[in-house]
Amino acid sequence: MFQYIISKIFYGILTLFGVVTVIFFLFNVLPGDPARMLMGQREDSEQLQSIRKKYGFDQSLSTQYGYYLNDVSPISFHSTNETDYTSLNSGKYVYTPLFTIGTTTTVLKYPYLRDSFQKNGKSVSEVIWETLPNTAVLALVAIFTALFIGIILGVVSAIYKDSLFDRIITVISTLGMSVPSFFSAILFAWFFGFVLHKYTNLNMTGSLYEVDDFGEGVYIKWKNLILPALVLGIRPLAVVVQLMRNSLLETLSQDYIRTARAKGLNTYQVIKNHALKNSLNPVVTAISGWFASMLAGAVFVEYIFNWNGLGKEIVNALNTLDLPIIMGSVLVIATLFIIINILVDILYSWLDPRIKLNG
Repeated sequence: MFQYIISKIFYGILTLFGVVTVIFFLFNVLPGDPARMLMGQREDSEQLQSIRKKYGFDQSLSTQYGYYLNDVSPISFHSTNETDYTSLNSGKYVYTPLFTIGTTTTVLKYPYLRDSFQKNGKSVSEVIWETLPNTAVLALVAIFTALFIGIILGVVSAIYKDSLFDRIITVISTLGMSVPSFFSAILFAWFFGFVLHKYTNLNMTGSLYEVDDFGEGVYIKWKNLILPALVLGIRPLAVVVQLMRNSLLETLSQDYIRTARAKGLNTYQVIKNHALKNSLNPVVTAISGWFASMLAGAVFVEYIFNWNGLGKEIVNALNTLDLPIIMGSVLVIATLFIIINILVDILYSWLDPRIKLNG
């Protein structure tokens, strides 16, 4: 197990290296001067030159790439030369010196994702830390709702195979997989938040934290979570229903299930004690991918419902060409993908002991 986890972490680091490389060169070949983006509407040639020098924009693309790798790496190298770009950024994070060779110090630190171009020099890490928890709450509620309802409907649909209920569930789940999230978001916001507002008391837009009308502080408004969570959970719910139904039908046809029935166990006991756990592997596979995708796929849902999460922040950053926020968000989401995949692989071995973890 330990060897397997170490190997997965190693390949995860290689994947992150590839992600960092792709996003750096992808966004640095875009037209436009990053220094001008950072200054906004202010035009001052001296300040432009100062910013280019401070952030390394006056260097070659390969040198800037090296600086970026040095910033995002937890182990980085800093020169004692005060004119060195990396030393000027050393105050942006807390670091622990490891050893010094000549004028270069190797340090251990949190990854530095640069500063926002449009938020008065606010660090990207701070922006992500403020918005990611809202996205995580939205994704968790959506995925657990999809799991709970989807497993129940999938089991019932398998038990009553080819019945009217089974066919209705199949049609609805197929429709749920086909409808884009942004269309569902608009439809749900209009219907439940506007047309039926008098009955549902739900708002078309709103975030988890709302400012009190009397200025007495910020409070949690849980009802704003309902519509975006439902919309975000529609597609994984449809997938879970279909996977659970098909997997359970396949499991119920196995020899050990027939043996269990021959011992006198009823359908409920057979499913609860023998079939259900062994039918969850494909569901876990799909839902792990969906959960990681939700952190990135919540972009349109958050923007339509005005949910103050990472997805909405990415859209705003795209509109304003705030490249550090876009690059940092992509890197964080990729990291979460890798972590979730490792945890899911470990979960496999618990669900099915026949699966052995190895390198």
